[in-house]
Amino acid sequence: QVQLVESGGGLVQTGGSLRLSCAASGNFASINAMGWYRQAPGKQRELVADISSGGIANYADSVKGRFTISRDNAKNTVYLQMNSLKPEDTAVYYCKGVVVVLIKRREYWGQGTQVTVSS
Repeated sequence: QVQLVESGGGLVQTGGSLRLSCAASGNFASINAMGWYRQAPGKQRELVADISSGGIANYADSVKGRFTISRDNAKNTVYLQMNSLKPEDTAVYYCKGVVVVLIKRREYWGQGTQVTVSS
């Protein structure tokens, strides 16, 4: 069982910045991969960025050069630094963690945090 708690969302003007955090707790030895997804009203949930346990990051084309994902394995926490924000970034942002136990792979999701970018 893994619990993920996001924080750092809010309201910001176009061109501004926010830093999201997601802290994991529960009974696990380590988290294989962590990532950020977002969902706007009426749209599908989409990948924003993810990062492996070794620190290899992957980004959606729409956020490359503006967002940076990082993680602190000692704190079981993943971050998303969001710069040069645009109105189209407005969405609920969700944290995901992947835990592998023997041959079983499990995904865990946070409750989401709202990011609103005003024009």
